[in-house]
Amino acid sequence: MLFSALIALASAEPSLYFKEQFEDGDSWTTRWVESSHRSDYGEFVLTPGKFYGDPEKDKGLQTSQDARFYSSSARFEPFSNQGKTLVIQFTVKHEQNIDCGGGYIKLFPADLDQADMHGDSKYNIMFGPDICGPGTKKVHVIINYKGKNHLINKDVRCKDDEYTHLYTLILNPDNTYEVKIDNKKVESGSLEEDWDILPPKKVKDPEAVKPDDWDERERVEDPEDKKPEPPMVSNPDYKASVSWPYTHDRTTFCFLIETSSMTGEWKPRKIDNPDYKGKWVHPEIDNPEYSADSEIYRFDSIGVIGLDLWQVKSGTIFDNFLITDDATLAEEVGNETWGQTKDPEKKMKVSQEEQERKKLEAEEMGRKEQTKDEPEDEEEEEKEEELEDLEEETGAEEEEEETDSIKDEL
Repeated sequence: MLFSALIALASAEPSLYFKEQFEDGDSWTTRWVESSHRSDYGEFVLTPGKFYGDPEKDKGLQTSQDARFYSSSARFEPFSNQGKTLVIQFTVKHEQNIDCGGGYIKLFPADLDQADMHGDSKYNIMFGPDICGPGTKKVHVIINYKGKNHLINKDVRCKDDEYTHLYTLILNPDNTYEVKIDNKKVESGSLEEDWDILPPKKVKDPEAVKPDDWDERERVEDPEDKKPEPPMVSNPDYKASVSWPYTHDRTTFCFLIETSSMTGEWKPRKIDNPDYKGKWVHPEIDNPEYSADSEIYRFDSIGVIGLDLWQVKSGTIFDNFLITDDATLAEEVGNETWGQTKDPEKKMKVSQEEQERKKLEAEEMGRKEQTKDEPEDEEEEEKEEELEDLEEETGAEEEEEETDSIKDEL
């Protein structure tokens, strides 16, 4: 009895497959491998960024070079999530006010060659934010099923500000999922319904054809409605005559004429179609290619987490990586990490912005003061120039008078 209870207790303990918070300085370089598939990959650096809640706890991997691909990964003990919940969680901070670039992670099978990891390397899951201009601000949730990558059919919006945000994906063994941002659910549903992973259960019957006499018109023209005759009005040009002068316009001698007040094309009125049968719906049959799969969520081998992305403007910081089978544990870790530093981070950012505002105001006031002083300096310079000119003119006159005096003496 006691032994059974111990087994049950042990099985209830959450599994922690991977956790990375970069708490040991540069030692992270011994755990993360940069791919050499390309020679021009961007460099990750360890930093809390320009603003943060805690200078040590908020240290993470930051993209440091603009317009670069980045490719780095970390390995852990391989596992399968068969029969268990899979939780993937990490934080992203786009402190550079990102214009175009990825902020997602990829989960790979254990047989990945980390030194050769690249954009076409087979992965199990791709999850996280992706931003490019005002049109693309989404959370990717891509699942590989039997060698093919499948994108979620829903539009899951990501955060696009400069602060740190917590992203969580939960895959359950009943083929359901949940996406959370900042520990709040933003999307959930069924893996089968929200991805085009399996063929549809029903397809249109190829043998069914709409009958020729199937009338889908709700309204038809009234066959009893006739075009009205134009009304007759008095002829203002009427002239009485005893005999008919064939040489004149006939209308001149008509007392009544047709009016031209009816304008536009005449159309008969519409009535309900007595033969209307409704819209024809193509009958469906069971899809012979459909086969239910209760383990869409399952991956037999999970052993590497990677950052494989492109960024136009660098500066994104990745931190607080967590892979577990317990959604409650993930939420607790999220509250202990992101939850503890998010408010101080915002406070520091606001303080920096206030300091920058004051600095700009002081510089602007300095420019204005300098502008005020410039006219006085110009006036002094003009006065000095006028005085110099006057002195030169006086000297010339005195010289001229002296010359005239010498001439008189001669």
